[in-house]
Amino acid sequence: MNTLNNYIVDYLEYCKYRKRLDAKTLKAYRIDLVQYVNYLKKISEFYSKDNLDKYITYLHRQYKPKTVKRKLASLKAFFHYMEYREILTENPFSKLDIRFREAKLLPKTIPFHSIQAFLSVLYRQKELADSPYRLRCCLRDIAVMELLFATGMRISELCSLKPSDIDFENQSILIYGKGAKERILHIGNPEVLSALSLYQEAFQPDIAACGYFFVNRLQRKLSAQSVRYMITHYAKLAGIEQHLTPHMFRHSFATLLLEQDVDIRYIQKMLGHSSISTTEIYTHVSCGKQKDILVHRHPRNFMRVNGG
Repeated sequence: MNTLNNYIVDYLEYCKYRKRLDAKTLKAYRIDLVQYVNYLKKISEFYSKDNLDKYITYLHRQYKPKTVKRKLASLKAFFHYMEYREILTENPFSKLDIRFREAKLLPKTIPFHSIQAFLSVLYRQKELADSPYRLRCCLRDIAVMELLFATGMRISELCSLKPSDIDFENQSILIYGKGAKERILHIGNPEVLSALSLYQEAFQPDIAACGYFFVNRLQRKLSAQSVRYMITHYAKLAGIEQHLTPHMFRHSFATLLLEQDVDIRYIQKMLGHSSISTTEIYTHVSCGKQKDILVHRHPRNFMRVNGG
């Protein structure tokens, strides 16, 4: 079993330095692989197809399909590495049927009017700020929320932004996504650019000291938890009863663009999805556009049927 632990350490090193995977992904891999080690206990044949098959059944008994899918992906990637390094002559996953039906949960979105009310409250709070400290907080919060909705970026991507990633001259932003993939998005709204510029001006010393674009009151990198709290706070002020999360702004970004007839392939690139199938889930959410098409554009609406 010590040998397997050594292989896992080597694999995680490979993922960190060769594949350049982020800390969050490495942590998930480590958890999933250690769990496999603990399941095997004293079984030496960790590469046995039968042992893996039993472990897969165990996972299905313990977890929801989405979690099982992730844990199996971690294991599959590890065994692929073992085969690549020629430690194993054959990948046991090549003889296993790991396909299963996974219920597709539609992404939760925020209605257009709620987003408008949410942003309006942010700007109102800036006007009501009764101290330089409150004003600075409002400038930061506005910049965070405007950028989150303007780009559809993940919360982890937003919190990891460096000052050099935002190009005010070309009005663009460089985003480092999953799997060390980069994408550049144009910031097309002048109010969003203004919000970012005002924030940067107010926080310049803090940004320089921290090294990240978005900082907290302690001059440290803004955390995802802080952004979640921020969203809950302003949603309450706006009288929005729906529970909002950072990822819902991403979902809303994609869905609202789709309803504006933006090609799904462009949305895929803007979101940083590797596969178009991941983006296609938004086609099931766009109910408003579907209703408009069926009510106003369906050919039956232009037919005159005798006796009808």
